[in-house]
Order: sequence, then structure tokens, then C-alpha cells
Amino acid sequence: MRILCLSRIDGTSGHRIAALRRLGHEVIVRDPYQAYSHYLKNRWTGAANYRTGYALLQGSMQRWTTSVVQTAPEIDLVWIDHGELFGPKVVNSLRLLGKPVILYNVDDPTGTRDGHRFDSLRRALPHYDLCVVVRKENVAEFGSQGAVRVLRVWRSYDEVAHNPARAPRPVPARFCADVSFIGTWMRNEARDAFLLSLAERGLDIGIWGDRWQKSSLWLRLRPYWRGPSLDGADYLAAIQGAKVCLGLLSKGNRDLHTQRSLEIPYAGGLLCAQRTSEHLELYVEGEEAVFWSDANECAEKCLELLADSEKRSRIRVAGMRRVRQNGVGNEDICRQVLAAVAGWEGGAGEPLRPSV
Repeated sequence: MRILCLSRIDGTSGHRIAALRRLGHEVIVRDPYQAYSHYLKNRWTGAANYRTGYALLQGSMQRWTTSVVQTAPEIDLVWIDHGELFGPKVVNSLRLLGKPVILYNVDDPTGTRDGHRFDSLRRALPHYDLCVVVRKENVAEFGSQGAVRVLRVWRSYDEVAHNPARAPRPVPARFCADVSFIGTWMRNEARDAFLLSLAERGLDIGIWGDRWQKSSLWLRLRPYWRGPSLDGADYLAAIQGAKVCLGLLSKGNRDLHTQRSLEIPYAGGLLCAQRTSEHLELYVEGEEAVFWSDANECAEKCLELLADSEKRSRIRVAGMRRVRQNGVGNEDICRQVLAAVAGWEGGAGEPLRPSV
């Protein structure tokens, strides 16, 4: 299959592009974020576009997609990854190719956390042949806003990018910690207070990620901050260098599992995350991952794990095995999406369940 992918070329979007290629498809990529980087990365115009749902960009985006359509070779499918920049007229210009146009979005466009950021995307929902989401709530909400077909899938790890063998050997000391968290500081999410409470229980905490300097607790958290966001071999090293890896959710984004929920066990880490219905569906508690309900329980679980290296090893190995059995790699998820395009399967709103 020849797929025209309108997407970022980095991050998890880039991982999905690579997965599609590993599956044998020819993927032609056009990156709108690169094409409009001067607008999107500028402090003032970037903020204005974000807060107005990219309404100011729609005329220019339509001209860009028209140019893409005119110069694109013969294709079988248009895959839009994320889609916040694309309003109805932009999507309709892509429909001139006469091929299915799908949206794949792992954010929460119908939630309230991001204000008007997804206004253009929401208006465009009726114009997609298939919308792919990762949250139960999005299924009904997309449908109420005109989406014709909605497929819910799990988030995913990448079979190559997160391969544990890609981590450096031995893991450098700077990546080693008793308990690690790899992620961004978020306003109104209380991640800073949560991590500080663990540190105050005497846990050796390592924090990697961006924007932590914006926290009101920064001066107290600073000793535990190891550096900015990680990727590649460094990301794998931080997972493998930790005895326990925390998986924190975004309440504003209505998370019940995240990319970390899958990447950590696949890469060889021990997942210690909030107890949710989706986490319990993915792993057997206490055997394949460790779960908690609040900071106090999390601290107790971590202290228990740190005192028992054999238990840590047993859970880590079992988690690595289970996440592979679940069939939630990028290649697995891409196959599910393409199968849904070829012929709608399954009930709306029901994700394809883990195989065990």
C-alpha cells in the first residue's frame, strides 16, 4: 500500500511512520509542522494559533494541502497523524485524491484541558472516513460531533525504538536511580507535589523532563531533577537504570494508561503506576506491574520493592513478557488501523483487547 502521511517526522508520530514501513508499505511523508515552523515555533504567533485552534492558519494550510495533492504520486490512503492543524476545508482538499482519509490522534481533542487548541480538528471530524482514538470517552464525543466511524485502540510502544538491546551497556551511572519519572511538568496536575512527597519519604528520586523549572516547588525538586526530556538510547538507559519506573497520568487528559505504561515494560523497566481499569486490563497487579491509588501507597510499594531485588526482577521480567503478548506495539496497532480501513470490524468504542 502507498500511504500519504501528513505528520511530524519525529516523536511517536515518526515511530508510527517507521512501523508502517516495516510492515512493507510505501509511506510518503509531508510534515506540516516543518512547513509552518516559523509560525508555530514563534513565541507570539505560536501561542496565538494554539489558543485560537489554528483558525488563523486555515487558508494557508488549505493552499499547502492543495499543493500536496497536486504533487502527490498515486496513493491508496491518506493518514493524518494528530490533525490539530487541519480544519474542514483542509481535509476536504485531501479528499480530492479520491482515497480514504483517516485521523490518528492520541491526545484528548474533545476534553477540556487544552482549551480551544483542537477547535479546527473538531469541526473537521465529519469529513474523515475513520478517526482513531485511545480513550473510551472520545468515541461517543467524536460521534456526537459528526465523526462517521471511530476506532479505539491502545497506545503503543515501538518495536525498534524501544528495543531494550539498544540501551548502552553498562547503563551509565547518571541514569541510575532507585525510583525514576520521565515526563514533563504540567500545570494543575500536581506531579511536582507527588514526586516531592516520595522524596520526603527518603526515596532516591530521579526526574527527567522539560518545564520543571516552572513548578512552584522547583527549588525543593531541583536536587532530584537529572535533566531535560530524553529519547533514543538515553531514554532506554533511564528506564533500565531505575529500579522502579513511575507511570504518572494526566487527569486533565483523562488518561487511564499512557505511552509509558507500555514503553517501560517493553524496554525492560518495572512499571509502577496508578491503579486504573486499563492498567489492570493490561497487567496482573503485583505480578507483571505494581499499582497504587495515592502517593502514600506509591511510597510504600516502592520501599517494598527496593527491599526485595528478587521480587523486582520477577515482576520486571513478567511485565516484559506480558506487554509483548498484549499485541500493543506500533506494528500491531497500525495493522489494526489498516484492517479497519479495509473493512470496518468490531463494535465502536471497544478497543481490540490484549490477547491474554
